[in-house]
Amino acid sequence: MRLWSLHPKYLDSRGLVALWRESLLAQAVLRDETIGYRNHPQLERFRNHPAPRAAISRYLRAVHVESVQRGYSFDPSRIRRASAPATLTVTTGQMAHEWAHLMRKLQARSPAHYRKWRATREPEAHPLFRVLPGPTESWER
Repeated sequence: MRLWSLHPKYLDSRGLVALWRESLLAQAVLRDETIGYRNHPQLERFRNHPAPRAAISRYLRAVHVESVQRGYSFDPSRIRRASAPATLTVTTGQMAHEWAHLMRKLQARSPAHYRKWRATREPEAHPLFRVLPGPTESWER
């Protein structure tokens, strides 16, 4: 499971579809609707939020917006309602770690997408996140 802190616009089609599926799984975990992946480290930052269900809903909404912009037909009815506004933080170290990881993936599986984004030095965060100075997050494995 990879819940990217990076803006979903950087993902290739395979990555965006995977993010949608994995985010829906995270939503199910945070709503106690499945027993799989309950201890996955990627979920720590959502669990640490005062309204974890609202945070994952907002995360999913941004992924859905990106899918619509690309002409995909992800089903928005699968996103559960959020009762509270939500924002999370992510560190500059985590962003750099994820960017390097994504660039390696894109170089191997989607060279055109890699070429499109490789010159980017400071990638945008997913709209849910506010970037703060700091090292790679403690939950990153």
